[in-house]
Amino acid sequence: MNEAEGLRQRRPVRPQVITDDSSAQEAKEGSTYSSKVFRVTFLTLAASVVVPLLGVTVLLDCPIDSQPISLKEPPLLTGVLEPNIKLRKAERLWENELVGPESIVNIGDVLFTGTADGKIIKIEDGEIQTIARIGHGPCGTREDEPMCGRPLGIRVGPNNTLFVADAYYGLYEVDPGTGETKMLVSTKTLIEGQKLSFLNDLSVTRDGRKIYFTDSSSKWQRRDYLFLIMEATDDGRLLEYDMVTKEVKVLMVGLRFPNGVQLSPAEDFVLVQETTMARIRRYYVSGLMKGGADMFVENMPGLPDNIRLSSSGGYWVAMSAVRPNPGFSLLDFLSEKPWIKRMIFKERKRDYLCPNHAATQDRHLDMSRLVTEVPKLLIARCPESIWEV
Repeated sequence: MNEAEGLRQRRPVRPQVITDDSSAQEAKEGSTYSSKVFRVTFLTLAASVVVPLLGVTVLLDCPIDSQPISLKEPPLLTGVLEPNIKLRKAERLWENELVGPESIVNIGDVLFTGTADGKIIKIEDGEIQTIARIGHGPCGTREDEPMCGRPLGIRVGPNNTLFVADAYYGLYEVDPGTGETKMLVSTKTLIEGQKLSFLNDLSVTRDGRKIYFTDSSSKWQRRDYLFLIMEATDDGRLLEYDMVTKEVKVLMVGLRFPNGVQLSPAEDFVLVQETTMARIRRYYVSGLMKGGADMFVENMPGLPDNIRLSSSGGYWVAMSAVRPNPGFSLLDFLSEKPWIKRMIFKERKRDYLCPNHAATQDRHLDMSRLVTEVPKLLIARCPESIWEV
């Protein structure tokens, strides 16, 4: 080995010079790596959410065939429509003693109502007594309703008998003294080729001859009312029963969740509430306009339920939910987006298929979640409101 080769082998390694530029380069490379990790993590999480949703959308059947509907912008809740808390100050009577009383009538000082456990109740001198039951037990769950029955609309006839619309069984006359029940119209009877699946409310003429009643849907039963609202089904009807001829006549068709019904003081027209459309329709039953129909009130500040005469000559309307404005009404938002509603209900159906989900053990529990959790996204429920029109 010569001297030159020895010098080359002993040449020291040059020290690395650290500058600000090299530090920045390392920081940049580290940042790039962190960004890549974040992107991969985010995409993985997104895929874990989106892929199952797509699977739900494609593979599962939807229990509803949601239809788009067009609602106007809700009226501003100002002036006479400004919300108040007066109902929160109301005295609660017979709390935990009556289960879901719906319609209420009186004969003198005695009150009558139908409850969620299928009973027709009399309340006299503060005492609660069951006078009749159209269905039979057991009662208490969603599955029990068709057997148990659900008395909804109730009115007093001219002879102080009660006329009752049971959602599952039909139209009945009940003797409040003896409890004897008489079927007038059965839900098993086809009316113009269509079944009665969801009898709701009724109104009776002063002479007791004509009864006007609503069938909210020929497809959905009362226990599936949430499906009916979200699907926006237009198969509801307004009907008339003649106590003399025993005939049932269809007056209006194509209604979206017809609910409360009320005769005018002069008995020349009937008002029927379309819950899904937030409006009240009018059908003329006598006079020059007989057989005609028009709009009575539209674009209401909430979803109308029952309707009754007021002492001032107007009508009391109970709202089951409010369409907030100012605010955000998800019901209005979803009205023209049926695909979102289908995805929601497909997701609920997926819960039924999950073996570890509580809903597979108790379907009623899952329906309760639909009524409490899903409406937070769909209906924005609040304590029932009452408006006078």
